[in-house]
Amino acid sequence: MKSDSDQVPLGNAGETLAETFLESLGPDFRWELAFPELNEEMVERLRGYGNQETFSAGTRLYTHGDCRIDMFVVLDGEVSIFLRSPERDANVFVRHHKHNFTGEFNLLNSQGAVVEARTTVPSTLLRISRAQLERLMHAEGDIANVIVAAAIWRRIGIVQAASSGVTLRGTAGDDQMLFLQRFFVRNNYPHKIEVVSAEDPYLDTAPLPAVILADGRSISQPSIPELADVLGITELPDPKMLYDVVVVGAGPAGLASAVYAASEGLNTTVIEGMAPGGQAGSSSKIENYLGFPAGISGQGLASRAHLQALKFGVHFAISREVIGVEQIDGIHRLTLQGGISIWARAIVVASGAQYRKLSVGNYQKYENRGLYYAATAMESVLCRDQEVVVVGGGNSAGQASLFMGGFAKHVHHIVRRSSFSETMSQYLISRIENSAHITVHTESEIVALDGEPFLKRVTWENAKSGRMARDISTVFVMIGAEPNTGWLFGSAQLDDKGFVLTGGAVGFEEGPYATSMPGIYAVGDVRANSVKRVASAVGEGSVVVSYIHRYLADHKKPLWTPPVDAQSTTRAVNVTH
Repeated sequence: MKSDSDQVPLGNAGETLAETFLESLGPDFRWELAFPELNEEMVERLRGYGNQETFSAGTRLYTHGDCRIDMFVVLDGEVSIFLRSPERDANVFVRHHKHNFTGEFNLLNSQGAVVEARTTVPSTLLRISRAQLERLMHAEGDIANVIVAAAIWRRIGIVQAASSGVTLRGTAGDDQMLFLQRFFVRNNYPHKIEVVSAEDPYLDTAPLPAVILADGRSISQPSIPELADVLGITELPDPKMLYDVVVVGAGPAGLASAVYAASEGLNTTVIEGMAPGGQAGSSSKIENYLGFPAGISGQGLASRAHLQALKFGVHFAISREVIGVEQIDGIHRLTLQGGISIWARAIVVASGAQYRKLSVGNYQKYENRGLYYAATAMESVLCRDQEVVVVGGGNSAGQASLFMGGFAKHVHHIVRRSSFSETMSQYLISRIENSAHITVHTESEIVALDGEPFLKRVTWENAKSGRMARDISTVFVMIGAEPNTGWLFGSAQLDDKGFVLTGGAVGFEEGPYATSMPGIYAVGDVRANSVKRVASAVGEGSVVVSYIHRYLADHKKPLWTPPVDAQSTTRAVNVTH
């Protein structure tokens, strides 16, 4: 029985009808997947992983911010899940009855809870600890699939509610606020936006942008690592553990490597600087990826792969960059920002590439203030019924033009070549040519950007017709990328452009993805001479695991102890009430 200190009066909070709220999510919300009822046989199997406990009415099982919460299966009684409203009162999200279970996305990672769970009547529950849940996810495949599907759909509902999680407060058009918003969106973290005016009294109390946590605390102008740590989005690696595989980068190639490695029993962790998905995660729609005839957004594909990896027990260190790697007695040591060390028997380099920039003098001034590298639903809000520019001749640029053509007044597509024929898929070329909302400017390039403090005017020059200037405040730059391999200099061999040399290029017989440093492999866009396609990256990421198995078999796990200076990964985050 829970103590009286954990009992909470329901008051008016319990009067809100959960069904009314969920109906507002629309017909596409999959109620049956979000809130399944386990059958008797499943419940009997689950008993082997948990303990049966009784609770009084009004008992708080967990609340906002609690990490690594247990899962509760209702055997008798009722558990209500509460969201915070904008007025900071609690509203019922759903009521769990017999054979329903609690938890959502944070059942699969270390994120703090974004909802509160309370019993509404005296209840008998099966409590399954996180340790037992992890064992269950490996051993009970059918139940694991039910839990994963529920985690996806419940998080979708919570994010759409925009009343739980955190509040991002700031001024309109602020580039740092947009950067933080993108972090929340890319990590599927529930949040709501509160735009304040320059006269708002809050400006006198704390610098903006600020993130207001569910418990009322505030973090002013936070860094991404600070946010990831305080919200539990990241799981910092244990410096005293030797991992079988560390994957650097969570784009399609890295996620595929993580899924296949973990599903085959390898202790796997992923290091990622921003959010799962890589460049593909910023694509509005991928229509030529096998198995999705109607297309899928890059964010959607990344979210599915991320959940799949979590299901198999992969750990994700989000918001961390690798700054160096060395090999010590056959073991690889990666150093992360903040001096954190992570030790691995094998490494998969899937760090992808960073966006190239236009050769315009004041370019940096307008980044996130008119210049963007992603054309998704979030960016579409900025340019509804406005003229926009898309720059680039590849598929991502073509997808961006078509997507923005559905929102913008008109799209000006600028490309330096005389045509798209050598760089873009034909289905995209045909749609662009037949769109009345898109004008293609070939043999052209942007030569000037103007506006204060945001972009307001764009000038481009055509090799034949001369210059053209228009009042445009949004430009999507998609002109390719450069490899994120700075942390590898002095370790693995790179080509003259910085891409990682692999296979025959470095004279090794450990497979086509082996680098010049034994035990380190490269896949996806970061690899020299790779095909820069999502499908190719996923294929390389999955196939490389077979070569890792061979390497690990030839290099038996050593009797390894962490160095005496292995540091703690605890971080302090400054918050105010």
